[in-house]
Amino acid sequence: MEVPKPKGLLTTNKDPEGRPTVFERLPKTLPRVISVGRLDLNSEGLLLLTNDGSLARRLELPKMLWSRRYKIRVYGNVDQERLDSLKSGIVVSGIRYAPIDAKIESALGSNSWLNITLKEGKNREIRRVMASLGLEVNRLIRVSFGPFQLGKLSRGNIIEMPPKVLRENLQINNSKNRYMRKQN
Repeated sequence: MEVPKPKGLLTTNKDPEGRPTVFERLPKTLPRVISVGRLDLNSEGLLLLTNDGSLARRLELPKMLWSRRYKIRVYGNVDQERLDSLKSGIVVSGIRYAPIDAKIESALGSNSWLNITLKEGKNREIRRVMASLGLEVNRLIRVSFGPFQLGKLSRGNIIEMPPKVLRENLQINNSKNRYMRKQN
């Protein structure tokens, strides 16, 4: 299932601080679902949901080699050459981040829109990497996760993924009950 997550909702089943969650806003007619990866409180965009825990875990692993694409707005002095240096990966506060592709889409004053593609998706990866470059992320929108696209899906809408789409992008090995990326 695909759903656009609005800013201001947590991607968790229950928050001890009582903040609103994505799951509280889902239609009551849906079965219990879990997210494939997370988007933090201040992030928005494509969120994949499933009722299969092993599938969720498999899809979010970096070894799936699925790109996650984001459109972000940053505040600060953006330099394409510095962004290009991320293509070989970066270490921030002792954490190694895999290669990141970052391109300037537009700039107006001190705010710029960037297109970011990464394969890992570590906790707050984009925000931490951009901060290391002296840039403050003030908007972050996930636009795709592997073959799944946000497209024109409007906030609050949910699309159930047809089984055919899953079959086209995954091979299901029933003998081992494992999910693997289809190799073309």
